[in-house]
Amino acid sequence: MAGKVFFSVSMSLDGFIAPESSEELMGRQWMELQQWIFPQRFFRENLKLGEGGEEGRDNDIARETFERTGASVMGKRMFDAGEQMWPEEAPFHTPVFVVTHEKRDPWERPGGTTFHFVNDGIETALDQAREAAGDRDVRIAGGGATILEYVNAGLIDEFSIALSPVLFGSGIRLFEGVDAGRVALEPVRAEPSPRVTHLTYAVRER
Repeated sequence: MAGKVFFSVSMSLDGFIAPESSEELMGRQWMELQQWIFPQRFFRENLKLGEGGEEGRDNDIARETFERTGASVMGKRMFDAGEQMWPEEAPFHTPVFVVTHEKRDPWERPGGTTFHFVNDGIETALDQAREAAGDRDVRIAGGGATILEYVNAGLIDEFSIALSPVLFGSGIRLFEGVDAGRVALEPVRAEPSPRVTHLTYAVRER
C-alpha cells in the first residue's frame, strides 16, 4: 500500500518559512527559525556534525520524519540553494526528485542520495517518487512555491509545522496564494516542546 504524501517545515509565528533571497539562507533570521533542530542528536549524526546532542521529543520528531520518508520531491530553487550548502554526503539518503525545466542526468551522491531531474510537472515527479518510496511516505521537501503547488493540486495528505518563536516580517509565506476554497484541514496533534510547537494536520478536499 502506498504511503502518504506530506511536508514538514519550520515556520515563524507570522507565517514565513524562508527569507525572500536565497543569499539570506543561513543568515541570522533563518538560523533563529531553525534553532530547534541544530542541537538535536539525530540531526547532528545525520549531517556528520559530531557526536552528542540533545535527546527528547524534538529529536524523536526529527528522526521519525527521516525514517518515514522513502523519497523526496523539491523545486529547483531549493535544489540550487542546497547544492551549495549540503555536504558531499547529502542528508536525504533516498532518491530525490527535482521539479525543473532543466534536462540533466541523475546526480548520485555518497550515502544513498540520488537527485533525479523531472521536467514534465509536479504530478510526474510525484509518481516517480511514489514508485521509489514503495510503502514509505513521500516528503515534499520544499521550497514554499513547490509545497503550495502540491497543496493547491490536492496532492498533500498531511503536513507538520514546527512553529518557532521568531518573527520574520517578510520573506516566503507558507500559504501565500493557497486555494483555500478547496483545502480543509483536520487537526491530528499538537505537541509543545521547550523550543517549538509541533502541529500536524490531515488535508481534506473542502
